[in-house]
Amino acid sequence: MGDNIQDNNLVMSREEALQLAEEMELDLVEISPDAVPPVCKIIDYQKFLYQLKKKLKEQKAKTAKTQVKEIRFGPQTDDHDFEFKLNHAKKFLTDGDKVRAYVFFKGRQILFKEQGEILLLKFADQLEEFGRVDQMPLLEGKKMTILITPVKKK
Repeated sequence: MGDNIQDNNLVMSREEALQLAEEMELDLVEISPDAVPPVCKIIDYQKFLYQLKKKLKEQKAKTAKTQVKEIRFGPQTDDHDFEFKLNHAKKFLTDGDKVRAYVFFKGRQILFKEQGEILLLKFADQLEEFGRVDQMPLLEGKKMTILITPVKKK
């Protein structure tokens, strides 16, 4: 009931409740229609909706947003470059982001697609303690991609 009512648990007819709400210039809102008798509350409905939207917005802001970070390799990537990109991937996975690693083939390099697949599998194997493979190496046009998601921390 409203702030001016002493007893918040009043049993009254629908008409009385509507009249009371009208006198207080507030709205009569049905809270639990299945209860016997139905439970209603006298509140400012616009204020209630505003607070509800505000609460939902706060909850949405608190949810973790995962991003997909991309790491690009060539089919003949050097060991130093591989380690450098591997360290970046470890950081991304510990931050909670997904990693999409791909090997891009230019021109006749598509002949070395086995090398690209081996490179991506080696990459996934090195990241085993940080993330798990969601999608095995897949050739899409001139790109071979693999998707790794972070492992949940215990």
